[in-house]
Amino acid sequence: MTRTSDDAPDEDAPDVVVLRKSTHGVPVSEYGAELRERLPDRTVAYARTPTEERELVADAPVVAGMELDADLLEHAEAMELFACAYAGTGHLPLDALEDRGVAVTNASGVHGPNIGEHVVGNLLVFARRLHEGWRRQRNREWRHFRAHELQDSTVTVVGLGAIGRSVVERLQGFGVETVGVRYTPEKGGPTDEVVGFEGPEFEDALARTDYLVLACPLTETTRGLIGKPELKTLPPDAVLVNVARGPVVDTDALVWALRGSHLRGAALDVTDPEPLPEDHPLWNFENCLITPHCSGHTPEYYSRLADIVADNVRRLDDGEELRNRVV
Repeated sequence: MTRTSDDAPDEDAPDVVVLRKSTHGVPVSEYGAELRERLPDRTVAYARTPTEERELVADAPVVAGMELDADLLEHAEAMELFACAYAGTGHLPLDALEDRGVAVTNASGVHGPNIGEHVVGNLLVFARRLHEGWRRQRNREWRHFRAHELQDSTVTVVGLGAIGRSVVERLQGFGVETVGVRYTPEKGGPTDEVVGFEGPEFEDALARTDYLVLACPLTETTRGLIGKPELKTLPPDAVLVNVARGPVVDTDALVWALRGSHLRGAALDVTDPEPLPEDHPLWNFENCLITPHCSGHTPEYYSRLADIVADNVRRLDDGEELRNRVV
């Protein structure tokens, strides 16, 4: 992919093209600027329109963006790497990319610190019942309420990828027991204990969980992982925090659990359906905190992502293994 000075690139033949879709309300042009800073010897082009995307990807070895449809893929004749700006890649035409011999990487690790903080923040809110304090403040009630302690509780983290590990790391010092859930428990992990996704060990972990954190990808295994049987197994004083994907939890079962005091509370950054309809009962539960799938927002998003992609541009040149490769 390296060009010589005799073959200097111009705007029609960039080394890297950044597609136009932004995320978290931050202009994707900032992503392009971060890449230019890290790749001063390469041409990084930002495509502002659909037409510019089709024109620029034609000769670009590396394309970076949130999504890539089949039509744009047809125009990307020179593409060797699609650097997806999301951790999840299920929305991409992966089979077609693989057939074309195009490598695909994701943004795994970019969200670790911010989502880890989001989770711990929600744990502390429920531990100290800060949401009840906010409610009484709105009503101008000077009336005491009882709280809990996070210390000595058991926190089960489902998914020990970059986000799950970040949660566990940030729980150090709070005096909690941690249980990790992963596909290959024999590999261990940063938690005090590691179990698989099913069977007696998983059930036993749920039965002694005070705070259940879902930080796993949505797969055939995890779809509907937490339904009425699992919610019945959790202690009624448990709290569920979901920063994974909405369908990991059976929404109707969650409504049943919250409405019937089978669960102390839930903090949902993702829902099923999403967005949550305005007339959905979850909006009105005082023990359910909802954020609009924004735990992934961080001012460092494009900076961290550019670190990965710039490194992979160099690795692609040198024939080295790519970071975060999924195809």
